[in-house]
Amino acid sequence: MAFRRAWLPDFLTVPPRPGDRSIDDELGRLAATPSGTYLDDLAVALQGPVPDALRVPDGAARVADLLSWIWTRSVEPDWPWRARAFEADVVARTHQLNSGGWATALDGMRPGMRWLGDGRLQINTYDYPPRDISGAELVFIPATTRRGWVASDPRQRRYAVIYPCSGLLARPRTGATPEALARLLGPVRARILTALDTPKSTTQLVALTGYGLGSVGGHLRVLLDARLVSRRRSGRSVLYYRTGTGDDLVRAQSHPDT
Repeated sequence: MAFRRAWLPDFLTVPPRPGDRSIDDELGRLAATPSGTYLDDLAVALQGPVPDALRVPDGAARVADLLSWIWTRSVEPDWPWRARAFEADVVARTHQLNSGGWATALDGMRPGMRWLGDGRLQINTYDYPPRDISGAELVFIPATTRRGWVASDPRQRRYAVIYPCSGLLARPRTGATPEALARLLGPVRARILTALDTPKSTTQLVALTGYGLGSVGGHLRVLLDARLVSRRRSGRSVLYYRTGTGDDLVRAQSHPDT
């Protein structure tokens, strides 16, 4: 294996730059990685000599071609729901930051990560020496993966923490909205009810489902009147969540044979 589970080659995880507008921008920069950088980063990741099969002058370009193939066949087809998941997660993190500060927003973002105060952030529990990135740019990037990682581009003074989207924001556990539930409630209400197994604000639901603010608000009122959802205030936001009756209805339609 060229890439160990605990460490990815640095050339493969360079943070996106502000001017990047598409996957082609990032893959193009990856493909242009100098051969020396490619081999040095592989040696660090492998903690030893690079196998002969990987010692090729166009190694980075081949990796870029592979990632392009993966993007086209595995990521691009369902990119819309991934983009909505990212938007919803950013909304949730922004709310946490506004209501509870950095500790609330960052603690639990990924295993071992927590805000230490005084401008200090613990990224993981590995015994690595601390790094001073004062004056550099640090970005947080949600991902639809189970694990996260960190990325750096010291020459550009740019760093990134890639973290998994929280809970259902990454992907509903039940997959698509149950067809029978959609027929019973209508597709929009069914989709909203399915999404509410964890509390979410109206803004989060808009980002997650792709429906307009007015539409989501109207359907939430119907679900509230039917006592399928309830709501509570959290800081300056109102969070909606399923009631016991709503849980039973979704569970029955998601697992009709149980």
